[in-house]
Amino acid sequence: MVSRVIPVEDFDLVIIGATGDLSRRKILPGLFRRFSSGQMPETSRIIGAARSEMDVAEWRGRVRDALEEFLPKEEQDGERIEAFLLQMEYIAIDAMGEGGWKELGALMRQDAVQAFYFSVAPSLFGALAERLKHFGIANEDARIVVEKPFGRDLASARALNATLAEHFDEHQIYRIDHYLGKETVQNLMAVRFANILFEPLWNAQYVDHVQITVAETVGVGGRGAYYDKSGAMRDMVQNHLMQLLCLTAMEPPSHFDPDAVRDEKVKVIRALDPVAPDDIVRGQYRASADGGLAYRDDAEDPASKTESYIAMKVQISNWRWNGTPFYLRTGKRMKARMSEIVVNFKEPPHNIFTEADAPRCNVLTIRLQPDEGIDLRMTIKEPGPGGMRLVEVPMDMTFAEALGDAGENADAYERLIMDVIRGNQTLFMRGDEVEAAWRWTDPLINGWKDRGDVPAGYDAGSSGPDDALMLMHRDGRRWSEILS
Repeated sequence: MVSRVIPVEDFDLVIIGATGDLSRRKILPGLFRRFSSGQMPETSRIIGAARSEMDVAEWRGRVRDALEEFLPKEEQDGERIEAFLLQMEYIAIDAMGEGGWKELGALMRQDAVQAFYFSVAPSLFGALAERLKHFGIANEDARIVVEKPFGRDLASARALNATLAEHFDEHQIYRIDHYLGKETVQNLMAVRFANILFEPLWNAQYVDHVQITVAETVGVGGRGAYYDKSGAMRDMVQNHLMQLLCLTAMEPPSHFDPDAVRDEKVKVIRALDPVAPDDIVRGQYRASADGGLAYRDDAEDPASKTESYIAMKVQISNWRWNGTPFYLRTGKRMKARMSEIVVNFKEPPHNIFTEADAPRCNVLTIRLQPDEGIDLRMTIKEPGPGGMRLVEVPMDMTFAEALGDAGENADAYERLIMDVIRGNQTLFMRGDEVEAAWRWTDPLINGWKDRGDVPAGYDAGSSGPDDALMLMHRDGRRWSEILS
């Protein structure tokens, strides 16, 4: 199967903060892949903008270094890299001052799509938006891309949205969450809404419970100072896991267009019940036997109560999901690196087989990483004579195996950046969606702060605190096997 590549319009993309880590690791390599696939017009330009004074030749040299460091060797085609570098420009700017903005304005074209990627700290978003408008750089159709965190609570999220809204309309603002750019996340919508097989069963009548897991084997490392002010709730649950929850639980939109999809996601967030303290487990990893540091060794506060792990039982009060729990968990220094959505269907209403051969419930697993794909576990008769013996087998579709070259997934960032150029906001968060998520999250954070809760310790390389296992066991359930 050959993957179709649809070219985008001619564009000028300005990466503000172009010398930073995100630009080098993700944005520039992703853009090169889109260029190599023939998706980018040769007349398009990628304009680096940062405080560092340098000429275009030095900037192109830095881009070459980033591609050589972060692209797989087999993708490093020297001729293509040199052609890609010819599309590079550079302007030194002062985010908080006047320097460089007039020069950037003179460089921008009015007859091409304009996009500005704010690859900087959120504290600079307002200043950048103001200067793009003040100097007449961004036209009425320009798009700005902003990275998380979108505030650290409801008040700051509202303030950030208000600041951006002073200079840009909502249809121009692209709040990027790279999890929504993953192939399997988008396939979740295809599985639900393009197949009659699943959607009639996608409700509390047939689904026993849903698990959403995002686990990492790495610790906080050099992000200790940031993470100690954030924690797993702010860093992962409020955005990444919330997005996965919304796409799993939302009603079918009337049309597959940005606002119709995002309307349904907001409805899910607004239907979330408050979470009782007994339904939340917070953890913090200890030092490992192989010499790995404890969370507090990297944290800003040596007596930190910040969680590196969180698990919770969430209920959605609407007709589709009333009574079906969603179990969310995420953590650092875990047993395995994995992200998955596991939909556990109920057992058949009447069992005609012996208890020993009772069929297990069907399980649909949507793997985001590693090995993106979809796995449906079903009960069948075990081959051979000797009576009716039932076994559980997987119907596995790993994209790379099932689709050949078409299954080689584009990185989330490159897909999302191309959506920005197309003007497609389906996979980006809307302002009211961000605020609704914080409105639900804030009372949970304030609650454990008011109670003085201390996160439970867990061994690095484990499945997390024992209390998280009990969160499931007390309901007669268990977490999926990989981290068990």
